[in-house]
Amino acid sequence: MSRSAWFAVAVWAAAAGIYIVTHRVDTQFAMYWVFGLAFGFVLQRGRFCFASAFRDLFLLGWGRNMKGVLVGLAVGSVGFGLVMSRQVPMAFLDILPPSANVLPLGIHTALGGLLFGVGMVVAGGCVSGSLYRMGEGYVASWVAFAGVMGGLLASAHTWNWWWDTVIASSPRWWLPNWIGHPGALAVTLGALAAAYVAVIWMEQRGGMVVPSAPRSQEPTTGVASELRRVARGVFVEGWGIIPAGAVLGGLNVLLFTAQEPWGFTGEVSRWSIGVASLVSLEPPTLAGVADLPGCVFVPADGSFFNHMLFLVTGMWLASFAGALGAGEFKIRIPKRRARYAQSLGGGVFMGYGSGLAMGCTIGAFFSGIPSLAVNGWVFAVFLGIGAWIGTHAIRRIQ
Repeated sequence: MSRSAWFAVAVWAAAAGIYIVTHRVDTQFAMYWVFGLAFGFVLQRGRFCFASAFRDLFLLGWGRNMKGVLVGLAVGSVGFGLVMSRQVPMAFLDILPPSANVLPLGIHTALGGLLFGVGMVVAGGCVSGSLYRMGEGYVASWVAFAGVMGGLLASAHTWNWWWDTVIASSPRWWLPNWIGHPGALAVTLGALAAAYVAVIWMEQRGGMVVPSAPRSQEPTTGVASELRRVARGVFVEGWGIIPAGAVLGGLNVLLFTAQEPWGFTGEVSRWSIGVASLVSLEPPTLAGVADLPGCVFVPADGSFFNHMLFLVTGMWLASFAGALGAGEFKIRIPKRRARYAQSLGGGVFMGYGSGLAMGCTIGAFFSGIPSLAVNGWVFAVFLGIGAWIGTHAIRRIQ
């Protein structure tokens, strides 16, 4: 084993120690810690990033990453649909599932998706993509994450205006209320299948179909040799994007079954508001957030520990351990100073957009569409438009 691999073992041992301590203190903390580790590891090993999925499709005509996103959405939709059919068996009564990301739909949803789409491409990664790249040593991703916190704080300061003007009166549209659970799931899966076909068409049209790299198939000579091969496939060799997407979709279903859909910009907003409160720059009392699902703003209450804290930090730690184990960790400093401004500005756009839309590509998109909510599709459309604009912007910047 290499030195970095031994460091990875030490990090995983520390993660196990944190689990033991948190389980004794609060089992919910421990559960979110495990989910955070799982999400972060899969993100890093699959190099799963929504920004690259859109950017590669528009810039290169390469849809490999987008296919993984669509497969993850399909897996999540099936699982969410089953769970919600038990939560709200009589959907025709206009009852909404209590914890699904069925969010108010209005101009704020479209604007949030548009800003986030531009920001994630300009910054070089979405919020989750920036988080796992932080674990890989990308300094620009740390700058982008700081920008996200700043954008969330700015969005929190304008939240009450948006609430009074648009959000409070916006409808929450859930497909099963109109066409039942089977119909909503069929429509969602059909739309995802159509998107998958469109991605293939764009690949063929652009001539950028890139075959997956074949995995090494060394002959095994015993149990130990086979175990080493399996361990190498999990911890060292890169994962296929479609298996990674399917696993992330499945993990999202498990987390939703246990508590709530995957998301974390709400927790990051708590950090940004908490830091602002230290210099008396915190926003006023945020209207309506206590009654909304999704990644809404979380006011700083003076406490440090929170179940979502363990989810977000677990994601970062597992991505760091995954990068160490694969020999992919390296401090990467941008060669051009303009890259810092690009990362910070893109992060601010992402933060403000996710505050308006009550979620990023995880909460508003990857958990919104499986929630069979119309807001997930509206966010996705404007996310794509924003990513297209961002792709043209980086062509000019570079």
